[in-house]
Amino acid sequence: MNYNLELLKSTQPNVLKQLQAVYKNGKIGHAYIFEGANGSGTEEMMRFFTALLFCENPQDNVPCETCRSCQRLSSGNHLNLHEVFPDGQFIKVDAIDVLLHELSKTGLEAGRKIYIVHEAERMNVKSANKLLKYLEEPDGHVTAIFITNNINALIPTIRSRCQHIKFQPVAKKIVMTYLEQHGVTKSIASTISMITADLKEAEKLSQDDAFAHARKTVLKLVESLSKNVHESLLVVHEDWLPTFKEKDQMELALDLLLFAIRDIVAMKANPEIELTYPDMKQYWSGVALRSSYDVLSSQLQAILVARKNLQSNMNRTLLMEQLMLNLQEGKSFV
Repeated sequence: MNYNLELLKSTQPNVLKQLQAVYKNGKIGHAYIFEGANGSGTEEMMRFFTALLFCENPQDNVPCETCRSCQRLSSGNHLNLHEVFPDGQFIKVDAIDVLLHELSKTGLEAGRKIYIVHEAERMNVKSANKLLKYLEEPDGHVTAIFITNNINALIPTIRSRCQHIKFQPVAKKIVMTYLEQHGVTKSIASTISMITADLKEAEKLSQDDAFAHARKTVLKLVESLSKNVHESLLVVHEDWLPTFKEKDQMELALDLLLFAIRDIVAMKANPEIELTYPDMKQYWSGVALRSSYDVLSSQLQAILVARKNLQSNMNRTLLMEQLMLNLQEGKSFV
């Protein structure tokens, strides 16, 4: 159970300080809810906090990583740590039964016990109510951490018995810096940071040839708009549709297209603004000079309508042909 402290300092500094203060003051609660979007650091912070609570010799409210407890935790065999995961769609009552049985055992390991409920929003009513009975009679030597991306999906009686720790989405600038430190170009890092705040997903995208090809295809389509509708339709049929065959791929592509038009709007308002496609700055600048806000606004709206039609399962070929006609209407690109 390892963690990256430096990453936590940059992505969730307030939460880190809050939990370190809780530990320093000896006011450790019996139950916490870590709520945050995927990739916001809830799992990473849970690993840090668990290590801190177990550590026998912490230094400046940081686990020493060398004591017996830290070593056991790192190797994955600490007897006082219990984790519950979803089985299929839900966390079932059987998993809670096993957890409560493990927590009832004595004599295996002295000191605090910690249990983690991953994706806690997946507890069904029976499993949640069974665990609630345990929460209603807290043991001072047991700490619970519920990890969720939606606190409202937990039953109110569990929410009321836990301290709520809210994780903010990772800032775009932090995602960019993280990717650039891992060898990703500024242009690609900037585009990815608009798509996700999940550092692991961002790193995965940066290594994905399919994403690089998707980005290239979207930019090719944008450039075709400066010619005529026939050229745009040619790109749609020869490049776009063969590349974006699945619904989720098309959804991402429309988002990337939307970001391109937003870049042009941003360049028109402020030529020095940070862009989703920094490598296109010179081209965007020329388009911005020749484009009116009204037409750019209409283009943004046309893409949003196309995205909505995609969710309604409109035929994708027809959707893109219609979108090209709508984007060319008014001829903002000349």
